[in-house]
Amino acid sequence: MIKGFWKTLSKPIFALAPLAGVTDAAFRRVIAKYGKPDVMFTEFTSADGLCSIGQRALLTDLLYCEAERPIVAQLFGSNPEHMYQACILARELGFDGIDINMGCPDKGIERQGAGAAHIKNPKRAQEVIAAAMRGAGELPVSVKTRIGYSKNILDEWLPYLLEMDLAAITVHGRTRKEMSAVPAHWDAIGRAVELRNKYDAGPDHTLILGNGDVQTLDAACEKVRQYGVDGVMIGRGIFGNPWRFNKEQTIEDLSLDVRLGVMIEHIKLFEALYKSDSSDGKRKKPFDVMKKHFKAYVNGFDGAKELRAKLMGTHNAQEVKEIVDNFLPLI
Repeated sequence: MIKGFWKTLSKPIFALAPLAGVTDAAFRRVIAKYGKPDVMFTEFTSADGLCSIGQRALLTDLLYCEAERPIVAQLFGSNPEHMYQACILARELGFDGIDINMGCPDKGIERQGAGAAHIKNPKRAQEVIAAAMRGAGELPVSVKTRIGYSKNILDEWLPYLLEMDLAAITVHGRTRKEMSAVPAHWDAIGRAVELRNKYDAGPDHTLILGNGDVQTLDAACEKVRQYGVDGVMIGRGIFGNPWRFNKEQTIEDLSLDVRLGVMIEHIKLFEALYKSDSSDGKRKKPFDVMKKHFKAYVNGFDGAKELRAKLMGTHNAQEVKEIVDNFLPLI
């Protein structure tokens, strides 16, 4: 059933997808400033790891700031006791909710029985959810999953999740086998809404969010209208565009110097949060992690290819700023 902050959100709900190596604390702070969605999720974090000696380093993945609220900690794992303990920790850290990843196709995560592997073991999935709810206390628990593993088995899989009285379920419209090689099956996501309505017809029923191939708010609104979902989660559409969820201003409204200035702001935040000379026990992140963002920020204008090539050879924010400052007067 809907609980916690989920009850306060107006529909349709627009959510930022948790993308490993992309939607870290630095990028989320930029997004919160320039185009905040209705709800944000951390990168997924190992429940097993949070119950190990490596916990201190992993806490870096659970950094957030007040501007991001409501902010949900996304966790993965198949050990109910570890999930219970990790959810207690997330509650102590002040998160607004907890989301369990039951759709990640990473083979290493699947070998742990987590991610998309849960689809093949629905009873264990229920045990993990129940443990999460015990640890979460009053915090709402949600799940992000897929329509199946090797084939679409949503009619068999989703009822197991609906039985658990989750606050929300995000359905990515592909099987694990399909990865992202085919268009998202939004008809299957629409079927998820039908199943929810069949199993839980009350006013506080579990919310269903759709995910897959949605790049803009206009497209998201069309999916809501067409398939009856309560909201849409946008992932890849956020690359290079912190204004994606901004209803008043789009990236097309902005001058190039503003766009590149926000890129530099993003890089400086990344350095501040994950600086390589850190000695406080937090996990460091190499500057090269930022370079995937260069390709997204720097495109669609004359000289973009050449500028990207120069930026790919940089090692810090100051070098990026100098290259951008030298480029802007030339256009």
